[in-house]
Amino acid sequence: QAMAPLHPVAVQCQEAQLVVTVHRDLFGTGRLVRAADLSLGSASCLPLLWSTPETTVTFVAGLHECGTTLRVTPDSLIYTTTLNYSPVPPSNPLIVRTSPAVVPIECHYPRRDNVSSDGVKPTWAPFRYTLSSEEKLPFSLRLMTDDWSAERASTVFQLGEVLHFQAGVDAENHVPLRLFVDSCVATLTPDRTSAPQYAFIEFSGCLVDGQLDDATSTFISPRPRQDVLQFAVDAFKFAGDSSNLIYVTCHLKVSPADQAPGPLNKACSFSKASNLWVPVEGTQDICSCCDMRSC
Repeated sequence: QAMAPLHPVAVQCQEAQLVVTVHRDLFGTGRLVRAADLSLGSASCLPLLWSTPETTVTFVAGLHECGTTLRVTPDSLIYTTTLNYSPVPPSNPLIVRTSPAVVPIECHYPRRDNVSSDGVKPTWAPFRYTLSSEEKLPFSLRLMTDDWSAERASTVFQLGEVLHFQAGVDAENHVPLRLFVDSCVATLTPDRTSAPQYAFIEFSGCLVDGQLDDATSTFISPRPRQDVLQFAVDAFKFAGDSSNLIYVTCHLKVSPADQAPGPLNKACSFSKASNLWVPVEGTQDICSCCDMRSC
């Protein structure tokens, strides 16, 4: 991000290294931190460029240096490190005027790209394998940015924020399909049957979390496409749990896009203003079973 007191740390992700530029007014208070109190990564690498008169400090490190860790996702190589601010104890040990800080840093590199080649002679797979692959629909569930424009880079939320989920299916080789979210459950482990658990979508598409007094959870209407369904859920954690970690498992399904929604194929949100269930599409009566807690 551009250098400014509101964005005191700027990162350049280059081909083989990352460059971190730190504004010494790290907290935006006008009080400059000491460059010697700044380091990069678990190896505590020192800055490449710094001098007392300068208001910025620059670190340059190879992607595998300074204790940087690598995470591989289906689409990206993600290099993670931290900028560390560790102020030395003051001359008067009874008081402190600044706090240590850790700023997480990530560089994302795409694993896939489009290239051109000369003609390729195809090799034919046996029909049974081709048929088998066509029977599997590639579903996806992603956390999105607040404006839904891209997948969210971080999975860390503060209470009071909103989780933006986008469910989708690649229906490119099929008749037009409409996607539904049958159910979603949050657990403390990847095992969706473990306890405790909190189901926030139930009964074939009822977003029951939206009925709670302190929640604004809802399906987003209209859909961006028939094969995509978006929903927003207020962030939460399990009471008494110190790990502050939740896993979310959702069951997705599709129906032909020309088939009318019904009690088993629906996306219903609870409207506090009208005290009624409202479907993303279809007639309002398909949501009536949400109140009966059985569809």
